[in-house]
Amino acid sequence: MFIGYHAKHTPDRLAVVMAETGQSLTYQQVNENSIKITRYFEAKGLQKGDAVAILLENHLHYMDFLWSCLRSGIYAVPINWHGTADEIAYVVNDSAAKVLVSSNELRAKAIEVSDMAEACEHRVFLGDAPEGWLSYDQLLTTYPNEPLQVEWMGSFMPYTSGTTGRPKGVERPLPEIAADHPWERAQILADDFDLEEGMVYYGPAPMYHAAPLLFLRSVHCLGGTIVQVAKFDEKRALQHIEQYQVTHTQMVPTMFVRLLKLPEDDRKAYDLTTLKSVVHIAAPCPVETKHAMIEWLGPIIHEYYGASDGGGLITIRCEDWLKHPGAIGKAADGALVVCDEDGAVLPAGETGLVYFVNQAEPHVYRNDPEKTLESRHPDNHMWTTCGDIGRVEEGGYLYLSDRKAFMIISGGVNIYPQMVENAMIGHDAIRDVAVFGVPNADMGEEVKAVVELQHGREGSDTLAQELIEYTKERVASYMRPRSVDFVSELPRTPTGKLLKKQMRDKYWQN
Repeated sequence: MFIGYHAKHTPDRLAVVMAETGQSLTYQQVNENSIKITRYFEAKGLQKGDAVAILLENHLHYMDFLWSCLRSGIYAVPINWHGTADEIAYVVNDSAAKVLVSSNELRAKAIEVSDMAEACEHRVFLGDAPEGWLSYDQLLTTYPNEPLQVEWMGSFMPYTSGTTGRPKGVERPLPEIAADHPWERAQILADDFDLEEGMVYYGPAPMYHAAPLLFLRSVHCLGGTIVQVAKFDEKRALQHIEQYQVTHTQMVPTMFVRLLKLPEDDRKAYDLTTLKSVVHIAAPCPVETKHAMIEWLGPIIHEYYGASDGGGLITIRCEDWLKHPGAIGKAADGALVVCDEDGAVLPAGETGLVYFVNQAEPHVYRNDPEKTLESRHPDNHMWTTCGDIGRVEEGGYLYLSDRKAFMIISGGVNIYPQMVENAMIGHDAIRDVAVFGVPNADMGEEVKAVVELQHGREGSDTLAQELIEYTKERVASYMRPRSVDFVSELPRTPTGKLLKKQMRDKYWQN
C-alpha cells in the first residue's frame, strides 16, 4: 500500500508518535504534508532522479520528507547527523542534492554545512529558520495540497557508514513505476516477520540508517503506527513498549545485551505481552544472547541481514533459527553464493566471500567506479558483495564469520573477531567488547580484546586474565585474546556498528 491509501481509508490513525513527548501525526497529516513538499520541489525545478539531503535527528516530521521523495521520483539522502560539518557537506555535495533539510536541534551544524555546500541552492528548516532558509511552517502554508499529476516512486540513497573510509552513496536505478505501486520488500517483511495492518512499531534506532528506513517505510506501507524514540535507552524501551502497547520492533544485538544485563527487577517491572515480533539486524547475534532473549520474550525473535550496500535480503524466523542456531537465514530476495578469492563458487560448508545474486541491475557507488568494481564478482557483474565472510550450509542457511577487512591472520591461520566477541560478551563483567588483530613480530598478528566494563567494575590484570580464560573455554585456543585493554566506552555508531578500524589503527600506528 501507499501513504495516500491509508490517508484515504484510515485518515485519523496515528502514523508517527514521538515516544518521549507523545507528539503525533495522523496518516492524513503526513500525507498532506508530503504532498505540499512535493509541490515545493516542483516549484524549485526538481525533477525525477534529483536528490534531497535530509539532515534531521529522529524528528516528528522525518517521514513527511521521506514520503515526499518516495512519491515524486526523487532520491532521499538520509544523513548521519553525528558526523562533522565537513563530513556532512561531503555527502550533500557528492549526492548533488538540490535541497537540504534540517532543524533547530542541529542548527549550528546545519548553517556550517550550508556554507560548504553552495551548489545545494534550496534549504528547508524545521524551526526558527536562519537567513537563507525557508521555514517548514511557511512551506506548509504556501504550497497546495494537490498531488502531482504524475507521482513516480522514488528511493533512498543511503551513504555507507564510512567505518572503512569516506562514505559512498549507494545508488540504485529508480523504479519505473507509479508511487502507489505495491512495494515488494514490505510484503517480504510482512510475510517473514508477521508485520500487519494496525501494528505499533517501536523504532529505537536512528531514522537515517538504511535498516530502520526499510522498516519505517514498510510499516507505513502496511498502515501501522511508528513509535519513535530520540535515543535508545534499555530501561525506557521497556517502559515505552508497555505504555504504547508495542507489537513490533527492530533492534541490534548490542541492545539485546544491554536489555539482558538490566537488573531482573527492572526486566520484570513492565508488561511486554503485546509484543508479537522482535527483529534483530546489523550483526550476527551471539547464540547465548539470542537464546536468552527467546527464553524471556518467547519465540518471536527473528532476524534479517541486508547491508545498505548489499543487493539482497536474508531472513530467518525464530522457529527455523532454533533448528539452526547461529544461522542468519536464507535468501528472501534474490539468491546468494559463497566464493573463494578467485571467484570460484565454494560447496556447502566452506567459508568464503558472500555474494548476492541480484535479480535486477545492482547498485553502484556514486562517483566511485573503482569501489563499484571491487564490490562485483570478477566474472559476473550481477553478483555483489559487501565484504562479509561466511558459509552456506545444506538447506541454504547462511552463517557469517566476519567482515573480510577485519579478519585476523595469525601464523597463517584465519581468525574471525566476531566469533571471539560473541564468546566474550556473555561474561557478567563485560558491557561491550571489540576484538581485532594487532602487530606480532613472530605471528604477523595476534588477537587483542578491548573491553568496556559494566558500571561499578574496574579493570585489572587479574580480570584481564579471567576474561582470557573465560574465552578460551568457549572458542579454540588459538582464537583467545593474547591481551585485554579496558576503556570507559567503546566507539560505536548510533546504529550499533563498532568503529573497529578507528580502534585498530591506533595499535598499528605505534
